[in-house]
Amino acid sequence: CLCTLLCSPSPCSPTDMICFLQVASLLAVVAVSQARPQQYATPIPIVAQYQDGPNPDGTYQYSYQTANGIAAQERGYLKNAGQPDLEAQVAEGSYQFTSDDGVPVSITYIADEGGFRAEGSAIPTPPPIPVEIARALEYLKTIPQQEYDNNGNPIGAPVAPSAYQPYRG
Repeated sequence: CLCTLLCSPSPCSPTDMICFLQVASLLAVVAVSQARPQQYATPIPIVAQYQDGPNPDGTYQYSYQTANGIAAQERGYLKNAGQPDLEAQVAEGSYQFTSDDGVPVSITYIADEGGFRAEGSAIPTPPPIPVEIARALEYLKTIPQQEYDNNGNPIGAPVAPSAYQPYRG
């Protein structure tokens, strides 16, 4: 029994159980005290803020700026309103901040039926396409595309005869 090891050499008794609960409580308090924030940061004040919406037509707009140079703005609207098959909510915006190493970062983004797309100096860009691959892609664009039916057979291509012919006896 754990209480025997921690509290007394005799078998567990009600007193030992109380001792065990006291030790367990002490350990829990120590664990919780280690999880608390080691320091408290001063809240950063918002120096400018604007909000309009959400409005019945799907539009909204907001912006804010903090005392430490963080800024964000976004506007949203309903694209192709009144056309149910084409309607899409759009959100466009940007945000700016200074990175930990002192470099200003600015990101612009749009989110619509095409997904979320962001641009900015902090977003990695892929390497350029090698010349050989770019040339091959351009060549492929010049080749006429073959059309296929619902079964995956080329349209207009001769159909090979079946390997098995029915018995005509």
